[in-house]
Amino acid sequence: MYQIQHTLSLIKNFLKNTVIYGIASVLPRLINYLLVNVHTNSLEKNQYGSSTYFYIYIGLITVLVSFGMETAFFKFYNDAKDKDKLISTSFIFTLSTVTTVCVVFLLFSDSFIWLFGFTENPLQMYLLISILFLDTISIVPMAYLRVKGKAVSYAIIKLTNVSAIVLITLFFFQFVPENKEFLPSFIISIQQSTELYNFMFIANLTGSLISFILLIKIIKSIKWSWDSELLKKMISYSWPIAVAGIAYLVNENIDKLLIGHFLGDDSTGVYSAAYKIAVLMSLYIMAFKLGAEPFFFNQYKKKNAKEMYANIMLYFSIVGGAILLGVTVFIDIFKLLIAPDYWSALGIVPIVLLANLALGIYHNLAIWYKLTGKTRFGMYFSVAGAVITIVLNILLIPIYGFISSAWITLIAYGFMVIISAYIGSKNYKVDYNWTKIIIYIAFSFGMAYTHFSLYRENYYISILFVSIYALVILLAEYKHIKQLLNR
Repeated sequence: MYQIQHTLSLIKNFLKNTVIYGIASVLPRLINYLLVNVHTNSLEKNQYGSSTYFYIYIGLITVLVSFGMETAFFKFYNDAKDKDKLISTSFIFTLSTVTTVCVVFLLFSDSFIWLFGFTENPLQMYLLISILFLDTISIVPMAYLRVKGKAVSYAIIKLTNVSAIVLITLFFFQFVPENKEFLPSFIISIQQSTELYNFMFIANLTGSLISFILLIKIIKSIKWSWDSELLKKMISYSWPIAVAGIAYLVNENIDKLLIGHFLGDDSTGVYSAAYKIAVLMSLYIMAFKLGAEPFFFNQYKKKNAKEMYANIMLYFSIVGGAILLGVTVFIDIFKLLIAPDYWSALGIVPIVLLANLALGIYHNLAIWYKLTGKTRFGMYFSVAGAVITIVLNILLIPIYGFISSAWITLIAYGFMVIISAYIGSKNYKVDYNWTKIIIYIAFSFGMAYTHFSLYRENYYISILFVSIYALVILLAEYKHIKQLLNR
């Protein structure tokens, strides 16, 4: 009994940390998510599609230059004898890599402007370089805040960042166009001097700059030193994670690029906007990862670690199923976040929600190769998923349109879950309750898809379906839920 209570107590502490860091990272993204309505009401579909490409590129390059150093930082921090040297070595490495890449971009800017498709709007290239530099050099200081449990400082930085983004976006997208007759001419001139969608990137750059300024105190406190041997160990651990990160971003974004190639930028814009509704599942997964990664590393050597990992997976799946069902049955409320011209792609939302939930399960499973240091498996799984995504999208988009991309995302992540679970059971066996996990998720998705197909905008049925799911979970998991709440 003590063992069970101790496990539940640790899980409850984990959930508290997840909530704290989740608020710090998810709330800003949720607020930013609400700006989708502003963007889609102000931009043409092809312009919104072009902005999607910008964030795809910057995401891929950031993963490349950071080289998985954040995860390596967590892995090595607890056992590091000289933590100051670990912090310094990690920071110098990321600073060096991003500086090198940014210098290359600047020296050969014309070539990269052509490569990225920025020829009609070269300013995008320089905004990309600036955001890339600031965000990358902030990775280690932000990881330091997480590993030290400084949730309040972490939250302040994140919330300040998004506040700047929101203010600049609302100012240039709404306030200036609606109040031109009352504003000074230089403000009107600034607003008219560049494409409107550039102000999305300018807002992001301002937020990144403010975050960097708030981190200067931590950066200045770094005791500059270098450990080549330590860096070799960290890179040996992290480089497969970097490759896996790139493959993951390919899985997440290649569909949008290929939709643009085969169907045009308008289709990319419609698909991307509808995809944003499913971001609520992504926000949940992000909140989970922020709390889970340092927690899992801290619990690794404890006797009841595997039992804890199994319980956390079950609870994660239950909550994920609730989000999948809730967003789908109330999709006609969530769709108001995007302009009506983008509603034609709403059919992808239930599928993408399930795909993202599968991705969250994969992140849970990934702990086995991160804990055992066999990070190359994460690379193998992600690359395999990326290959599936690329090949199937090329084959199916011209035939079935963008709906096929949503199903392909689900297939790719489902494959990654299955192969990781199988190989993980041979290397670091955790007794996950797969029967319950599969039943709960299938039950949730079955009701969600039934509602989407037959009962759209019937909110009595929406409430009924959500209540049925909650009742089934309560009856099936009453004992564990009661123990968890009592702790």
